[in-house]
This record gives sequence, C-alpha cells and structure tokens, in this order.
Amino acid sequence: MLVYTARRLAVAIPVLLAASVLVFLMVDLSGDPLADMRLAQPPPSEEAIAAAEARYYLDRSTPERYWLWMTGIGGNGDIGLLQGEFGPSVRGGAFDIGEQLASGIAVTLRLVSAALVFALGLAVLSGVVSAMRQYSKLDYTLTFIGFLALAMPTFWLGALIREGGLVFNQSTGTSFFFTIGANSARVGNMTNWEYFLDSAGHLVLPTITLMLTSYAAWSRYQRTSMLEVLNSDYVRLARSKGVRNSVVVRRHALRTALIPLVTVATIGFVGIIEGVVITETIFQWRGLGYFFIEAVRAQDAFALMSWLMLSGTLVVVANLIADILYGVLDPRIRYE
Repeated sequence: MLVYTARRLAVAIPVLLAASVLVFLMVDLSGDPLADMRLAQPPPSEEAIAAAEARYYLDRSTPERYWLWMTGIGGNGDIGLLQGEFGPSVRGGAFDIGEQLASGIAVTLRLVSAALVFALGLAVLSGVVSAMRQYSKLDYTLTFIGFLALAMPTFWLGALIREGGLVFNQSTGTSFFFTIGANSARVGNMTNWEYFLDSAGHLVLPTITLMLTSYAAWSRYQRTSMLEVLNSDYVRLARSKGVRNSVVVRRHALRTALIPLVTVATIGFVGIIEGVVITETIFQWRGLGYFFIEAVRAQDAFALMSWLMLSGTLVVVANLIADILYGVLDPRIRYE
C-alpha cells in the first residue's frame, strides 16, 4: 500500500506543475490589473504607471513573471508560492493574500466538509435502499427526489432555501434558521459550547444547498452500481451458501459497489468547490467563494491565481485520496 501511495504522489506532482502553468497563463492573458489606474481621471503620470508596473512585476516577460510567481527568486520578497508568498495585491499592502486565503479556507472547509459527509451518507443509504427495493414505491419516491434536486440550479436552490428560512423565522417569530454569515456578530462573547452551536446553526441552510445537488447525482450512481453487484455471480453464490442477506449486502456487495461512487464523488468535488462560490454569495459567508468574487471585482491577478491554484490543489488531493481508497476497497487495484 505504501508503494502504491508513493506512485500516486509521484503522478500528482507533475499534474500540479502543469496546473500552475495553466492558471498563470489564464489569468495573465485575461486582462490588465492596472486597467482602472490607466483609465483614472485625472490620468496618472507615466512615472506612477511605471512604478505600479514594477510593483506588480508587469514590466517583465511572461516566463520571468511565472518564475517569480513560483519561486520568488529575483523578486522583492513578497512573491513566490514555494516560499509561501502569494504576491502583492492591487488592493494595497494591508491586504495580505496568504492571510486572507487561510481565513477563507477555514470557513469554506467547514461548509464543504459538512456537505460532503451528508451528501455521501445520504447517497449511499438512498442508493442501497433503492437497489434493495427496486421498482417499489420507496424506490420511485427516492428517484423522484433525486431527479428533482438534480434539476435545480445551485443559485436558484440556495435562494429558495434562504427565503424559506426567512419565511419560517418571520412566521414563527423566532431566529431558528440563520440566513446570513458563518457566525453571529457576538461571537467574541461566546463560550466554546455557544460558539459550536452558533456555527452549527449557521451551517444548516448552506449545507442543505450544497448537499442536495451532489446527493442527487451520487445516489443514482450508487443505486446503479448496487444493482449491478447484487446481480453478480459471487453474490448469488454467497446467498446460495445460506449467508444472511444483511451480511451479503454489507460485506460483499456494498464494498464493491462503492468503487464507482468514489470516482464520481471525487470528480463531483470540483462541482462542490464551484458551488461554494454561489452558495457563499447567497448566504454571505466570507470564505473562498467571497475571496474569489472580490478578487474578480478588483481585478487582483495574484489573488485570482492563488485561488485557482488552491482549488486545483484541492482537486488533485481529492483524486489522490480517491486513488488510495480504490486500493483499500479493492486490493487487486494496488497490485496492478
């Protein structure tokens, strides 16, 4: 297993390197970070423009800027991913990109982790139950719920759920559902237990939003995979030997049926990251989604590149975890 993991790590490194090149080129060719400054009235002096270009390394060639962004060698000490420096922000020296990213990822991972756990749990449970009771009323009901959630765009579903929470609060005269922010304003005066409850309360509606769209697709894959495994020869053999049905499903069928879901879930992780941008905007969370929107508005090139590189890294890590899980679920894979 250790050799198998090492091989997968070796593959992940060139993938991340290729991703860094694509990220840099996409942002570098997308526009001029100093466009607003050049169009300002009254127009700035040539000296001011030249100083800004030097400040943001725009006076250098594209290959040189990429080298600076990755290594920081030849820079002013404020750039170099490998040194933990993400580059200067056009929003001023007080805006530290690395600090803001760290703050944002702490908020976003809380939401993504909750959505991922609940989506996977419900997808496995729903898929197994639908497969075990194929063509029953329960199967049709779960299928209808899945397709209904799958058809709903994230922005519309999030707005609908938030509005539902507001209507419930107004009709009951309570604040049962939190609809704005990741925490309450009085978080500094809370005990640890109060902070936990407050954070959990703010998680409910955005987690439901992210969870439903992922759960809908994953449950369908799990149902199909489970049906295929239940009809396989080795499952029939286990049943013919008198093994209890619960043991057949849990030990023999489910483990094999989970392999396709692992693949789909890791690919779907990209969709969750994309959905975070929309969901955090709707519920006004200051996570990675908020960071991305503000970076686009400010045309902050280094902030955008940092966000895209972080997202790419999360995707590569998710796929690496999937590769390792393949080897755990099916030992034959790691010996190929």
